[in-house]
Amino acid sequence: MEEPKWLEGLLRTNFFSICPRHRETPRNECNMFCLSCQNAAFCFYCRSSYHIDHPVLQIRRSSYHDVVRVSEIEKALDIRGVQTYVINSARVLFLNERPHPKNSSHGAASSTPKTISYFCETCSRTLLDPFRFCSLGCKVEGMRKNKEEEEERLRKERQQETHKGTHPPTHSSNSRRRKGIPHRAPFAS
Repeated sequence: MEEPKWLEGLLRTNFFSICPRHRETPRNECNMFCLSCQNAAFCFYCRSSYHIDHPVLQIRRSSYHDVVRVSEIEKALDIRGVQTYVINSARVLFLNERPHPKNSSHGAASSTPKTISYFCETCSRTLLDPFRFCSLGCKVEGMRKNKEEEEERLRKERQQETHKGTHPPTHSSNSRRRKGIPHRAPFAS
């Protein structure tokens, strides 16, 4: 996944504070993020004033965690591999990793026989379906880790290729080699 410039800002942004410009108005929660400006959360009124023609994501809350509708974010980002949920009849995904439930065994397999369990590759949170990540943030972290591991593997391969030419060739144990100095038969006279 090629990371767009705005993604890191989206994942670090704190949403749902009161907009300093529109304190006294209803709908003043900062729950939107502009993919063009990439700088901060803003409210409904700021959108119509400053971001009218910009691509914007509206962030929602589910159990005190930030979510975004799949229909909005999939237009701007590849979200394959991220667990989605239906909340209030809308398909959403979580922006960032959530704490594990207190009674959870943090990724330990269930003791129930014939139960298939799926886990987030980054934080080991139990997933409902065969996805790789529990949130967009975990996918970003997982992709970065995979990229670093791939770069390290390629570096080691290049290093091995470089050292291959510096060692003398070795002969296999069943190659035919002469023993000692060859002797020629004397010339017959």
